[in-house]
Amino acid sequence: MLDMHVHLLGHNDREANYENIRAFLDEASRRGLKEIGFADHDYYWEQMNFPLIREVAEDYPGLAVRIGLEAEYRPHEEGRIKHLLKQYPFDFVIGSVHEFDGWFFDFPEEEPMHHRKDADEFYARYFEVVTLADKSKLFTTIGHFDLIKLFGVRPKKDILQLADGALTAVKEHGLVLEVNTNGRYKPVGEFYPGRRLIEEIRRRGIEFTLGSDAHSANVVGRDIAEASQLLRQIGVHAIVGFSNLKKVIYKLN
Repeated sequence: MLDMHVHLLGHNDREANYENIRAFLDEASRRGLKEIGFADHDYYWEQMNFPLIREVAEDYPGLAVRIGLEAEYRPHEEGRIKHLLKQYPFDFVIGSVHEFDGWFFDFPEEEPMHHRKDADEFYARYFEVVTLADKSKLFTTIGHFDLIKLFGVRPKKDILQLADGALTAVKEHGLVLEVNTNGRYKPVGEFYPGRRLIEEIRRRGIEFTLGSDAHSANVVGRDIAEASQLLRQIGVHAIVGFSNLKKVIYKLN
C-alpha cells in the first residue's frame, strides 16, 4: 500500500518539525504502508524542511519515505516551477490545477459559482489546462485528475470526451495518475477520478498511484485499501511509487 500525497504542513497550519513528521510516519506504519510521499503545496516553500524529513525517516527502516512537491500549474508560471524543482532532489512531483483564468474554483466560497456557470465550458477549460500541465515535462504525476467535480456539478457532455485530450497527453508523456481518496470527503462524495475515468485510464494503459491527500496525520492512508481493491477489480495489477523521479513498481496482491 502506498500513500503518495500527504501534506506535512497541512494548509500551513503546523510546522515541519520532528514531532509532526513522526506523527505522519507513525500513522503510515500503523496502517502498514510500504511507501509514503510528502508533497506539500509549493506556495509554502519557505516553511518546508526536507533535510529533517530525511533525518526522521531513518527511524523507520521498514517504510520508504519519499519527498515530493505538489506544484500549482499555471501556463505562465512554468519557469517558476522549474526554478523550484532545481532547488532539491525530489523523488516525485505532483502537478495540480486548482485555478484557471483567475478562478480559484476549489475554494468553498466558490461553490455557488459552479452552479451558475456552464459546466460543459468550465470542465472543458479545466481539462485544457490539465493538458498543458501534462505536456510541460515538469511532473511525474497529475493530482486529483477530475478535481473540477468537487462540488458535485456535472457536465452534460460525456466526461470521457471532455478528458480525452488530457488523457492522451498523460499517456504520451508517461505520467502517472493518482486515485485520490480525498474526494469522498468533499461534496461530490467520490474518489478522484470517478470510476468511469478510472476504467478508461486502465484501458489506455496509464499507470496509477494512490494518495489520501491527507492534510493531517490522522488521515494518512485513509481509504487507500479500498482504492487498491477498486483497481484490482478493474484489472490493474500494479501501482507506482517513486524514488529520485524514477518509478518504483508495486504489485497489487
